[in-house]
Amino acid sequence: MKYSEGIKRSLPFGYLFLVIMGILKESVFYYQININILKYSTIMDILISPIATLTAHPVILIALIVIVVFSFAFPSFLSKQANKNKRWAFQMASLKGHENMSKEAIENHFTNMFVKFLAMMLLSFFVGIGWGEGLGLTRKIRENKLKYDYKLNYGDDSFEQVHLIGSNSMYYIYLAKGNKTIKIAPLGSIKSIELTNNKKLSDN
Repeated sequence: MKYSEGIKRSLPFGYLFLVIMGILKESVFYYQININILKYSTIMDILISPIATLTAHPVILIALIVIVVFSFAFPSFLSKQANKNKRWAFQMASLKGHENMSKEAIENHFTNMFVKFLAMMLLSFFVGIGWGEGLGLTRKIRENKLKYDYKLNYGDDSFEQVHLIGSNSMYYIYLAKGNKTIKIAPLGSIKSIELTNNKKLSDN
């Protein structure tokens, strides 16, 4: 069995792991503002959570691609060197007693090494994003440095200028201007939402 074939066998579990990481990232983020986001999420929200995270900003997607490529390239490089009987490759891969191991057993070891290495990197990546974003949000709330770029229009023609913390298929989570109380509003209660300060479309 080749190293790449071992990776292919692990792929079906990849998306499930990403879903778990997406849930963990959202939970860590909202925990810092005392919200259990799972209470306000549907199954579909949970399933698309990793996709929503990766498409939130190009930098996040690029960083993930770099992590995946590196996580694959490093064990793959060690695997090739191990097949050439390079002692230092076995030492870096923590392969003891490799002289008595079959080639397939060695390939399986490097496959497991890739999976563990990638899992550790992704765990650090998603938890780091959730923790960092949560800390940034709480700091801005305390220091009153939030930008209120959205306008929520209600059915009775009233409206609020808000900082949109997040949204899913059922709720908007936001802070109204001049009020530090976090509000969670069902989508049905909102007539429309306007992005009043769109930097991408600004003339400046």
